[in-house]
Amino acid sequence: MEDKTLSKAMDIFSILMSGEEISKNRPGTSELYQTYYANAEVYELVTKLLARLNISVYEYNETLFVTAGEGNKVFGYTNDDLKRLLGLRRNRELYLVYFIIYQALLFFYTDSATYQVKEYVRMEELLQTVSEAAGQIVKESETFNQTSAEQEGFRSVALLWHELPLMISEDKDRNKASRGSRMGYVKLTMNLLQEEKLFISSEDRFYPTDRFRALAEGYFEDSKGRIYQLLAGGSTTGGEDHA
Repeated sequence: MEDKTLSKAMDIFSILMSGEEISKNRPGTSELYQTYYANAEVYELVTKLLARLNISVYEYNETLFVTAGEGNKVFGYTNDDLKRLLGLRRNRELYLVYFIIYQALLFFYTDSATYQVKEYVRMEELLQTVSEAAGQIVKESETFNQTSAEQEGFRSVALLWHELPLMISEDKDRNKASRGSRMGYVKLTMNLLQEEKLFISSEDRFYPTDRFRALAEGYFEDSKGRIYQLLAGGSTTGGEDHA
């Protein structure tokens, strides 16, 4: 392997690992983007390095993004990390945040081929979406007496949501995210997604970034929408084995 090839591969690798994107249309990274796809040796070396570190690379709108792979405790968050970051104590509180994140994803996607043409989501819309999904889970679990560990986990999160009041006095402050109401949890979740550069907000509207779209489409391609199947009852119909 030539030194030039190795140097280019390391340039690409170091930029991606620093949390930056490499874009065809971005000054300073356009050449690297072209090299990544035009030079097979560079492409192979970069993808091997990322794979060895359990890092996934996705593309959207001619831009490369990376994210920590499942179970990556070095470059990703553990459950305990996120609980400390968000000021949560119990696992099911954290799982409620995950549930809200997933509903935010489903607001724009149901699978990799069905992007819904929506430019943004409002806090109230997301709150309603989560309420409807949680209500459906509780209703189905009572109707069909589902007992799988996965379904029981979803039911526990849905029940926590229903235990919370819609709003409390702290929620009147648009900059505060309480942990004592449904609105507070939605605020807490959207604050996290903004910090991770997945959404940007303007006038109470939350717009998904290209990074969000890259990760969303990559998720559905990689996992075949596993959580969506569970929420839709796929795990109780004798289909795929549990992941």
